[in-house]
Amino acid sequence: MVADKRYDSAAKRAAPPKAKAAPRRKRRKPPKPPRRGVRGFLGRVLRWCLRLIWKVTWRIGATIAAILALIVGYYYLTLPDVDALLDGRARGSVTLLDHQGQVFAWRGDQFGGVVTARTVSPHLKNAIVATEDRRFYSHFGVSPRGIASAMYINLSEGRGAFSGHGGSTITQQVAKLLCLGVPYDPAKQSERDYETDCRRGTLQRKAQEALYALAIEAKYTKDEILTIYMNRAFLGAGARGFEAASQRYFGKSAANVDPAEAAMLAGLLVAPTRFAPTNDLGRSQRRAATIVRLMKDQGYLSEAEARLAASNPAELSAAAEAKAGGYFADWVMSSGPDFFTRKTTEDVVIKTTLDQRIQQAAEDGLSFVFENKVRDGSKAQAAIVVMSADGAVRAMVGGRKTKVSGAFNRATQALRQTGSAFKPFVYATALDLGYAPNDTVEDAPLTIDIPGSGPWSPQNYTKSYYGTVTLTQALRDSLNIPAVKVSEAVGRDLVRQVAEGFGISKNLAAGPALALGASESTLIEMTGAYAGILNGGSSVTPYGLLDLRLLGDDTPLMGTGGGIGERVIQEHAAQQLIYMMEKVVTEGTGQRAQFDGRELAGKTGTTQAARDAWFIGFSADYVAGVWMGYDDNTPLTGVTGSGLPAEIWRETMQRVHQGVPLRPLPALPPEGIGARRDGTAPQAERPRGLFEGLIDGLLRDLLGN
Repeated sequence: MVADKRYDSAAKRAAPPKAKAAPRRKRRKPPKPPRRGVRGFLGRVLRWCLRLIWKVTWRIGATIAAILALIVGYYYLTLPDVDALLDGRARGSVTLLDHQGQVFAWRGDQFGGVVTARTVSPHLKNAIVATEDRRFYSHFGVSPRGIASAMYINLSEGRGAFSGHGGSTITQQVAKLLCLGVPYDPAKQSERDYETDCRRGTLQRKAQEALYALAIEAKYTKDEILTIYMNRAFLGAGARGFEAASQRYFGKSAANVDPAEAAMLAGLLVAPTRFAPTNDLGRSQRRAATIVRLMKDQGYLSEAEARLAASNPAELSAAAEAKAGGYFADWVMSSGPDFFTRKTTEDVVIKTTLDQRIQQAAEDGLSFVFENKVRDGSKAQAAIVVMSADGAVRAMVGGRKTKVSGAFNRATQALRQTGSAFKPFVYATALDLGYAPNDTVEDAPLTIDIPGSGPWSPQNYTKSYYGTVTLTQALRDSLNIPAVKVSEAVGRDLVRQVAEGFGISKNLAAGPALALGASESTLIEMTGAYAGILNGGSSVTPYGLLDLRLLGDDTPLMGTGGGIGERVIQEHAAQQLIYMMEKVVTEGTGQRAQFDGRELAGKTGTTQAARDAWFIGFSADYVAGVWMGYDDNTPLTGVTGSGLPAEIWRETMQRVHQGVPLRPLPALPPEGIGARRDGTAPQAERPRGLFEGLIDGLLRDLLGN
């Protein structure tokens, strides 16, 4: 039994293994029979619709994707090299220099030069990215997250989803700046219309900009895109690009700006005009402080750097504070040809006669008088012109608001009656004919019958009469009747001819009231006419432009357009008139103009009902004119030329002459008064009558003496 067991076990071990049974195949469940009835029918219809929608959708999606790819490809092929996109201005620029060659104003579209993402200050690059597109270096041109965030903000603020914040990336803004590659054509539309079209915010336009942005991303590197943006962005005050803006506001290159300045520049991107520091420095500084915080939060500034930038906000350069040169720059721009000034397509540099020290003196003098001697709330206006004896304008103030651009310029545009400020030209005519300052005229009631108007009886300002007076006394005290008598004696036509010769040519009055300043003129014309008296009797054309040239050229395209012209009266007559006008300041109506013991000459002027008040005068070095009045011709209250205008003149000229040595006026006293030219002792001279002087003068002319 043991053996049986043993052999039985061995047999079992030796027996071949049995083949495994094949696995049973699972029976497929028979398909469920389709449901019958309404539910079954609806289910089949729904499944068919879904399959149809899917087939249509993926085909349409593929078609749309192909079309979009073609559009992006087309844009890609039309994009030029980066260098061709950096200066996209439609207009040129004008840079104005003062007489020392220092920049004091800019006009047009200023382009300071090309900057790149590598050459600008790292602070500026970081400020732009932190402000405009923090994910700039990670997105593909369009930021879905940014768009969704902008839509959420717009909806939460009660606006439409696409109204307000746009969520545009820097690349999309570049697409807008490039106007989708459409160039400006002045023959088809104005620059304003072109800019408006480029900035359209419709949904269709935004979609086009998104596609153009994709092409830009495919064509250029991130730094190249940022370079285009930094050179084409408009940043207020006519500045195109960050180099121009940095020079415009801070007087330095964009490569050298500090964090505070960089933040202020970046803050201009959202609203260039509103946040321009030349419009409101405080508002611009507050905007910059917000950007400094963004830079710190995004890791571009340390805590200490951010604190330093916040406590030391950016300040404007002195030239930037001048608000584009004010009235003087406006006048110079209007005096040159349009194609080199207001409508230039070139970059032009104009050197001018402006003296910034004198300009500041004029502005300070005007402000001092209005702040200290004019009642609060007064709407009265004033204007000042300061020039050299050859007509070179050194300063110009066209109104009480001095930091302006494009405003109404009362110094050059306001035609106002001149009043007694015209009288020197009456006496200039007489002196040139041979009268002398000591010749006499009778100050007594006068009536002149004017054809077509009837009798006219002028009166003195004081309504009194002073009998026999010299011409010097008549001018010194601004007597009206003697001025009319002298004008009538020498001939109105001659007076008009002399006045026109000196540059007063705006419809001079035809009647006897000509002598009393019934005609209208501008302040710059009158000041130029007085400059002709100071220079010895030659006409003067006031000018502000010294030379004009294209940027980078050494040869001027045009030079000075004014200066000394033809002689109007003889030199000795001009010198005698200066003597008489000096008496106006030392003894007569202009005594408030005196300062520092300097020799000064001038003349007051007040028109009928005190609608205009003038003081115009000169030292040996400068001529200055002041006008005061209301823009609507409302009469001034208690103001004459001998009052506030003389004080404005004094405050201005006193500042102008700081550091200027005392020099005597080129005055020629009449014989018997003062020292003779040959040094001999003076002798008394009998005052001559008016007609006696006229006869003597005619005899001298005939005899050649």
